Amino acid sequence: MSLVFLQKKGAIATVQLNRPEKRNAMSFALLRELVQTARLIKKDKSIRVVILTGVGESFSSGIDLTDLNDKKNAIFAVWELIKPGQSLFQKAFLVWQDLPVPVIAALHGHCLGAGMQLALAADIRIATPTCKLSIMESRWGLVPDMGLTQTLKGIVPLDVAKELTLTGRVLSGKEAEKLHLVTHLATDPLAAAETLAQEFLTRSPDALLAGKRVLDAMQHHPKRALRLEKIWQLKLLMGKNRQIAMRKDKKPELEYQPRQYH
Repeated sequence: MSLVFLQKKGAIATVQLNRPEKRNAMSFALLRELVQTARLIKKDKSIRVVILTGVGESFSSGIDLTDLNDKKNAIFAVWELIKPGQSLFQKAFLVWQDLPVPVIAALHGHCLGAGMQLALAADIRIATPTCKLSIMESRWGLVPDMGLTQTLKGIVPLDVAKELTLTGRVLSGKEAEKLHLVTHLATDPLAAAETLAQEFLTRSPDALLAGKRVLDAMQHHPKRALRLEKIWQLKLLMGKNRQIAMRKDKKPELEYQPRQYH
């Protein structure tokens, strides 16, 4: 049985965590499937928006502690932590940040630990008011190691990030929105994510990619950001989708071509 469902509806790809009996706790196998799924999406230029969600009661209750405490997995985890480059635990989350399309996380039920780190890798987070969210690793005597230093940066101030990480405090969706940990609240986050995805589809897929890359650079590579603005603008000016964008006001029936850039 697949632990991650990938469903395409037109240009929108919905990715569902599929361990409802475990509240979508993330096993090592699920992490591998997340990486594989993201790679498939990256290769498919017809996909223009991704929605991350979970089957059942919760988005994700975090890492599967039973899996983590298995001796064989513990040896594998140690190797992943000492080898050069990104570990599997980082790759499974940062790969969503690297996708050339907007990623929206639709959060409900529980969004804890690894689940919270996956949500933070999305570009936008929509949660129910009652969703329970936490950077929970300190409760288990651990530190968040799934790319949090990249994904949380700029979302909340450093002092807030430290408080949430060190306490492992559980927040409601309402509390998380006040801290800007989530972008929007909705009683039906998946429906709200689909509505936002449809709005993204009215824009050039190349402009969406360029906007994501430039703003990510603003946050993570500020010295390169101004240069990237110029580079991406030149690419867009020479691209076919920019010409379509210029004509869409008068001819809304025109359709954009698949994304030209990576």
